[in-house]
Amino acid sequence: MMNSRNILNPGRNIGIIILSLLFCGLVSVQSRSQESHTEILWDTYGVPHIFAGSAEEMYYAFGWAQMQNHADLILKLYGQARGRASEYWGEEYLETDKQVALFEIPDHAERNCRKQKEPYRSWLDAFVRGVNDFARRYPDQITEKYKWVLPIGGQDVMAHVLRVLCLEFIAYDDLNAVKQSFTKGSNAIAISPSRSASGNAMLVTNPHLPWHDFYIWFEAHLSSPGFTAYGITLVGAPTLSMAFNDNLGWAFTVNTLDGADRYSLTLRNSGYLLDGREKSFTIKNKVIKVLQREGGLIEKPFGFKYSVHGPVVLEGKDGATSLRIVGLDNFGVFEQYHKMAAASDLSEFESALRMLQNPMFNIIYADKAGNILYLFNGNVPRRPVGDFAFWKGSVDGTKSSYIWKSTHGYDDLPRVLNPTGGFIQNCNDAPWVCTWPPVLDPSEYPEYMAPKTMLLRPQRAVNMIKDNPSVTFSQLIDCKLNTGVEAAERFLDDLFIAVEQYPDSIALLAVQVLKNWDRKTDSESRGAILFMKWMDKLRGSDFAIPWSFENPVTTPDGLKDYRKATEYLKLAAAETLKTYGALDINWGSVYRFRMNNLDFPANGGPAQYGIFRTIDFMEDVDSKKRAVFGDTYVAVTEFSTPVKAMVLLSYGNATQPGNRHIGDQLELLSGKQLRPALLNRQSILENLEKRESVSLNQYK
Repeated sequence: MMNSRNILNPGRNIGIIILSLLFCGLVSVQSRSQESHTEILWDTYGVPHIFAGSAEEMYYAFGWAQMQNHADLILKLYGQARGRASEYWGEEYLETDKQVALFEIPDHAERNCRKQKEPYRSWLDAFVRGVNDFARRYPDQITEKYKWVLPIGGQDVMAHVLRVLCLEFIAYDDLNAVKQSFTKGSNAIAISPSRSASGNAMLVTNPHLPWHDFYIWFEAHLSSPGFTAYGITLVGAPTLSMAFNDNLGWAFTVNTLDGADRYSLTLRNSGYLLDGREKSFTIKNKVIKVLQREGGLIEKPFGFKYSVHGPVVLEGKDGATSLRIVGLDNFGVFEQYHKMAAASDLSEFESALRMLQNPMFNIIYADKAGNILYLFNGNVPRRPVGDFAFWKGSVDGTKSSYIWKSTHGYDDLPRVLNPTGGFIQNCNDAPWVCTWPPVLDPSEYPEYMAPKTMLLRPQRAVNMIKDNPSVTFSQLIDCKLNTGVEAAERFLDDLFIAVEQYPDSIALLAVQVLKNWDRKTDSESRGAILFMKWMDKLRGSDFAIPWSFENPVTTPDGLKDYRKATEYLKLAAAETLKTYGALDINWGSVYRFRMNNLDFPANGGPAQYGIFRTIDFMEDVDSKKRAVFGDTYVAVTEFSTPVKAMVLLSYGNATQPGNRHIGDQLELLSGKQLRPALLNRQSILENLEKRESVSLNQYK
């Protein structure tokens, strides 16, 4: 039962009913005084719709709302970003504490906080107060061990965002160069009026990330005088990072930007060589406290080393590696995100982008005026020599000329506005084929800007759209939910010919299954599992036509060696029979959406096969495969009057133990359904779960 503090009085309810008749679209509550309580209307999927009398009150309520759905996770993340997680929770967090200490994340965060300008400093402070006040009001809703982190401060929020953006996104490949566990990704599509059946621009937002930890998205609707936006943020961040409003919207995808470089150092005595001379490391001694199993703390001293290139992340007998990262001093990222969400047109939006405080991510944009935009966004180092491959590898650290000092400005970045093809796509590919026909020429940019590559998933995106001159809103949704396998279109026909030439009993049975397969990864698709086992055995050298920049959306294609292809199929068929007892096992009986005691057949699959609905799985306890990565948030938005959007947050809008919204959207995910975004007060009230009234000054 809802606490009486959160129930509005009858007179206020009458006022709400009257006000509900006045609002349509994404409209801010203009009439509330700045002293009035802020209202949080929670819908039946656990999405908070915040109506505030000021931006400060709005961000206060945003912190409060995040805690309600994710309190334990948020406090854990802040504790890690503070570099004291092993002090709070034990030895298992020591490595992350060492990494945070090595890169001096708390120090960068403190400096960045001091640089905050008004009103953004006050808004960050308000968010922090919302987090702390929720914990003060509802201590029983927070697991005891996470209370050690309280109270939190603005520097904790900043440290958390820096840790995620700079270490976990920008530097992930370099920090995990020996063994990379997954590839972060996303899909995004923008359709211009020239290709839209309604004449309105449309946008698909679809990040792909792991379904846990700091990668979790929080969905919210924020409104205050002069500001309104609907979208998502990574849990613990104080502003929306992807959103839309009445006039425009944008999506991020992880880009191929190389914002971190590994420098290979040659050791000499107790230092390292630079331009032929021995140079001493800077040593910073720090102590990390570690909670013991039996209780009590021990102090572990560490001496962290730094070369002029950056922190030393690896050291052996013969050499060491230093890492140089962009973005750690980007103190204005919150300001930029707010300005992006507050923008009313392309000019205001690009003015925010020009701040370049968001250190990475492609940006795909659409607006009500009919503009669509692609930007290869981020802090790209100005490098003296070398191509993309040179800088993605280990760079010679003995030459000071290789140490970059600055990054490229906005006008240097690959950008496409309103292409003649009428659409933009990005699926984590390089910028060069973001539209069709291509308009960007790689030769006009430094060779290190981005590689010349295009994998099957972005090719699938282009091929789904380029031949449709009049895309409807429902067709765009179908594109987003498409589970087709691009690789099957390239290689199955040749495989069928190969088995005809080299017939074998098990191969012939396998071919019959593959001929009957719908070439999708829907839950009832039969043949996808067999096909992927076969595809996993192929290498680039097995393709008759390798990928080429000249034919980027039709290559690779065909099979070079039909005998080898048939042998691969025989092996794949034998493995499938041994594991599942049938060649035509349906996809959903093996691949599952599971969470919070819910269990549904899955659809979609790994990106490397060219599946636009990207889902990655891991082995579960019963030999099934459980979804753990991929499609997280989806928003398909049409900039009509009023704007309309269909959305889904795959794993639900909560992680807090006992919250009913953990996994409550898995059934929709399994059924390939989206839900309408509730964008006006009346629709929110018709789908209301509870309402809260909060105030920035309630605990003064």
